[in-house]
Amino acid sequence: MSLKILAINPGSTSTKIAVYDGENEIFIKNIKHPAAALAAFPSVASQFAFRREVILSELAAAGQDARSFGAIVGRGGLVKPIESGVYEVNEALLADLQHPPMGEHASNLGGLIARDIARSLPGAVKAYIADPVVVDELEEVARVAGHPAFRRLSIFHALNHKAIARLHAGNVGKRYEEMNLVIAHLGGGVSVAAHRLGRVIDVNNALDGEGPFSPERSGTLPAGQLVDLCFSGDKTREEIRRMITGEGGFVAHLGTNDAYTVEQKALDDPRFKAVQDAMAYQIGKSIGAMAAALRGRADAVILTGGIAHNPYLVENVREMVAFIAPLAVYPGEDEMRALAINALMAHRGELPVKVYA
Repeated sequence: MSLKILAINPGSTSTKIAVYDGENEIFIKNIKHPAAALAAFPSVASQFAFRREVILSELAAAGQDARSFGAIVGRGGLVKPIESGVYEVNEALLADLQHPPMGEHASNLGGLIARDIARSLPGAVKAYIADPVVVDELEEVARVAGHPAFRRLSIFHALNHKAIARLHAGNVGKRYEEMNLVIAHLGGGVSVAAHRLGRVIDVNNALDGEGPFSPERSGTLPAGQLVDLCFSGDKTREEIRRMITGEGGFVAHLGTNDAYTVEQKALDDPRFKAVQDAMAYQIGKSIGAMAAALRGRADAVILTGGIAHNPYLVENVREMVAFIAPLAVYPGEDEMRALAINALMAHRGELPVKVYA
């Protein structure tokens, strides 16, 4: 008998929901939340009841009976650093989703809503999270920064990285845990990771200012110049944070965060082409660094995320990294399917259900 799964993925201005019957998607909806509606709430956490009711209303309107769900899986939030995997929402995880140690983010609501809906249903319906952005499998040597006052952190697109890694491994007749891969997720943020035998041993902090720049993020900046700007009095702390995340990259250089617009304008505008080329260059350099973290023993280099649809950028990166390993391209991302498949694999016993503590 197949398992019916509800997947919940809250974003800053929307909530995606999807229903799967086993591996088959039977309903999906991206619920847009009006800015005025969200502005009424003083914090992300206080949106909980609002988003929960919107989800239940959309499910009812689509004829999806919540009582038919056998599992509910939410996008994991900024909880404590944890290993990759599927976690049942227990009391410890619930507490950290409510009071997240790594800060507020809409994704924190995913596990909270999943747990609340699951508890309202008859039977032993499980609530899970899977591969949140704080997945941390770094080797100790990768954590050490150049000064003991700092420490490198693992924050990246773990859900898509792991899903694509398993997809590629299956496509070549292997298990993810048998392969060494360099994977670059190219989206609103860019994360480039070294996957060794099923673990991400090194990755740039894609949220907080490491690695290649992206449509909205500045990536690694010259440290001395950044320090001077911080103490110049020209910018507030909040303005500098926005420069790094939200108003960096394409936004700062070109006035847009739309990668497709940049791709099209780069065809005949030298300024757009130069910035696009620079991003491709930084992505290629980062892939080379992660290949070095694997001691040069990579079975494949993989590009994924929305910007992997750009053939010009992909070819630029290919020219830089083809000497490392064969390049595979999986454009886009399917977070809803990744969430559902994680819950299904946990139900089947193909993935262990881990305990958050």
